[in-house]
Amino acid sequence: QVQLVESGGGSVQAGGSLRLSCAASGYSYSGACMGWFRQAPGKEREGVAAIDSDGSASYADSVKGRFTISQDNAKNTLYLQMNSLKPEDTGMYHCAFRYGCYSGAWPSFAGDKADFGYWGQGTQVTVSS
Repeated sequence: QVQLVESGGGSVQAGGSLRLSCAASGYSYSGACMGWFRQAPGKEREGVAAIDSDGSASYADSVKGRFTISQDNAKNTLYLQMNSLKPEDTGMYHCAFRYGCYSGAWPSFAGDKADFGYWGQGTQVTVSS
């Protein structure tokens, strides 16, 4: 079955960096659409970035220029490099999978979070000011 396991979260000061990883298994990577989402306490889960199996990526405006999503298909791993972190980036970060990213720019590229059928348990990111 599909398994997604995140790691790499932690506590950093504003301006710092973290790299999140998502170890994936149980599905064919051809045609896969992988996404990173985050959820702050008391807020809805929101999309951060998504990437398709060809390497095309799209980002939420709030992280564009600071975060980079990438994947290593040989290692079956999805990454999120987060630079210039801000306190508002604090939250639980989840990776998610479905087949077929949509066309167009964010948010159309990733679609709705309900379109992703498989989720990891999450890794906590805390950014202090």
